[in-house]
Order: sequence, then C-alpha cells, then structure tokens
Amino acid sequence: MNNNRPLSPHLEVYKLPLTGLVSITHRMTGVMLSFGLVFFVCIVSAIAGGESAYQGMQSLVDNFFFRIMLWGFIYALFFHLCHGVRHLMWDTGATFDLETLNKYAIIELQASAVLTILAFFIL
Repeated sequence: MNNNRPLSPHLEVYKLPLTGLVSITHRMTGVMLSFGLVFFVCIVSAIAGGESAYQGMQSLVDNFFFRIMLWGFIYALFFHLCHGVRHLMWDTGATFDLETLNKYAIIELQASAVLTILAFFIL
C-alpha cells in the first residue's frame, strides 16, 4: 500500500467558506443562548426567593467575568436574531448565489456587532 497518499481535503489546504463559519457560529450561539436562559431562570428564581437569595445572586452578577458572559450572551442573542432574519430571506428563495451569500454574511456579522455596541451604550 502507498502510504504517501494525500488526505482529501487536506486540513492545511482546505479553507472553510465564510457561510460555513457563520453557520457554525449560529449553532454555537444557539447553545450559548440555551445555557444563558437557564442562568436567567436562576436569576429570576433568586429574585423570587427573597432578600438573602437576591443578595447572593447580586454578588455573583457584580463579578467581572459574569459581566463578560452577559455581553457574550447579548451578542449571541443579536447574532442569532440577525441569522434568523437571513434565514427568512432565504425562505423567499432569493439570495443563494455565492457573492450575495458572502455579502449578507458580512452584513449579518456587522449588524450583530453594531446592535451589541448600541445595547452597551443604552444599558
């Protein structure tokens, strides 16, 4: 057997297209949103649990790393929203040529970043 065969597609040669990266990111943000909503339920439960439960949750929420996770959750929410709008456009049967797919993928990434930044300044 010839052991010098190239692998196909070779990982050093193959470049995942932008639409593929956006699709994978959409799935990852969906998982992030699921975990974030579970944590949101914990926060609401702590609020309903009384003053001591609320103070314990408030000390956790004031943590710097929690704030970063919160903004990651907000970005995931906006990214998921923008990707959902893109899927609604696909349901019309339009925008399936490669150039338009890449253009809308870039618009989607920019829109989600802008919405997150706007939310940062509003909140």
